[in-house]
Amino acid sequence: MTFHRIELANGLTVIGEPNPAARSMAAGYFVRTGARDETPEINGVSHFLEHMMFKGTARRSADDINREFDEIGANYNAFTSEENTVYFGAVLPEYQWRVIDLLTDMMQPALRLEDFDMEKHVILEEIAMYEDRPQFWVSDLARSAFYEGHPLGYPVLGTTESIRRLTREQMYEYWRRRYASNNLFLALTGNYDWESAVRQVTELTATWRRADAPRDVAAPPGRKVARAVPRPNLQQEHLCFVFPGISAQNDAMFAAEVLAVAIGAPVGSRLYWRLIEPGLATTAQMSHSEEDGTGQFYVYVACPPERTATIVAIVREVLAEATAQGLPPDEIERAKRKVASELVLQGETPFGRLLHVGFDWQYRRQLRPLSEVVDRFLAVTPEEVAAVLARRPFETETLVALGPAERIE
Repeated sequence: MTFHRIELANGLTVIGEPNPAARSMAAGYFVRTGARDETPEINGVSHFLEHMMFKGTARRSADDINREFDEIGANYNAFTSEENTVYFGAVLPEYQWRVIDLLTDMMQPALRLEDFDMEKHVILEEIAMYEDRPQFWVSDLARSAFYEGHPLGYPVLGTTESIRRLTREQMYEYWRRRYASNNLFLALTGNYDWESAVRQVTELTATWRRADAPRDVAAPPGRKVARAVPRPNLQQEHLCFVFPGISAQNDAMFAAEVLAVAIGAPVGSRLYWRLIEPGLATTAQMSHSEEDGTGQFYVYVACPPERTATIVAIVREVLAEATAQGLPPDEIERAKRKVASELVLQGETPFGRLLHVGFDWQYRRQLRPLSEVVDRFLAVTPEEVAAVLARRPFETETLVALGPAERIE
């Protein structure tokens, strides 16, 4: 596999994973900024700013942006997380120039006051609607409890109070610092023309400037908390457990992912057989999230309220058994194959590869072919999984229950 990479004079990096046999190409700007890089006063600005990037530039109105994406038949979107904001589009190869031009122009938003005031109402409505999505809401509540008082626990959407107080000037200052040319990069995948892309981006970003955009990657160890958030109107109890995990820079993240799949894949995992197959819960899943200098294991369960105490006891029992006894080789092998299959299915298109390529570069400054990543997962050994369990991550537990229950232990 041949990879492309160049750092322009202004500090902007462009990377690419070419696939001449593909029938499409994808492009995306990855910005190293999110809720983790905010303060309580401007919490939510990263996500709010993501919305504003679609509201127009000096060259385009909001209608122009949406119309042009439609004209080239793009599959496009953007998202903000605790640590990243990403803007992307996938198109036929003949529209490469237009999608790069459009995405690059969007990185220099107009941030018009009238658009800011209007979009603020949209963000506030989105925060209010979050209560209708208890699975996501309880995850935010649990993460905030786990990292209480630290930016890693800040809600990505912000709070009603922080968004109401936020000013256009604060957003502009945040954009000026965090969207500097040395704090974002452009990733390309699929059937693209590298030389054309480099010439185009070099010209379009000639006026971009570097800036100091630091991030404190030191992370607190997490807290032991059990908290109920009563919501009598909900029909189910939504439980979210958070435990310390493995960072994106630690090679043990491969074993951590395999461990999470073995214990909590939607089908065929330990939690599935203990909770779903007997009909005790409607959803029971475990996942691992690796981040900059830190990581977390999550367990999410939705169940009838009257079974809450039983479910909590079973989850803890499953995790305690894994810690005390380890996982047998055949169980690890099944989990490895599930991870590998999912990666291959996602990677069959340039659009599916874009995020994997981008985050490999964002966190590890590596460009690795899909085959190498799949082989690394398939090479995970029982000893590596045992080493993750030897950290005893499940002894530091945050548990938040959202639903009719008034208390949790």
